Amino acid sequence: MAATTLDAPDAHQLAQFYQSLLGWQIEKEEPGWVELAPPGGGAGLSFQTEPLFSRPRWPATRFEQQMMVHLDIEVSDLPSAVEYALALGATLADFQPQAGVRVLCDPAGHPICLFARSP
Repeated sequence: MAATTLDAPDAHQLAQFYQSLLGWQIEKEEPGWVELAPPGGGAGLSFQTEPLFSRPRWPATRFEQQMMVHLDIEVSDLPSAVEYALALGATLADFQPQAGVRVLCDPAGHPICLFARSP
């Protein structure tokens, strides 16, 4: 697998959020498309502008756009990572299904699960 691609109303804006959050570099950028690459190689994260994008709803409801994918991101310090993501423009989801995991939504509404592994 080369990458996971997230649709958004503005691919460049969402890519900036994830570039700051993850510290990854832009690999490719063109109108309506951005690719981020992790240091050391591996599957990247891409962003595509979708003019008809509908913000996903978390948790899912029957009559609204449901989440199709979410990103799990392991962090070393959960409270600091949540604070950092919020400062970049993420929002904390109202529903938190697990202790030790924080669900946030990126600026386009895609859910992100931040977690720190227990020692």
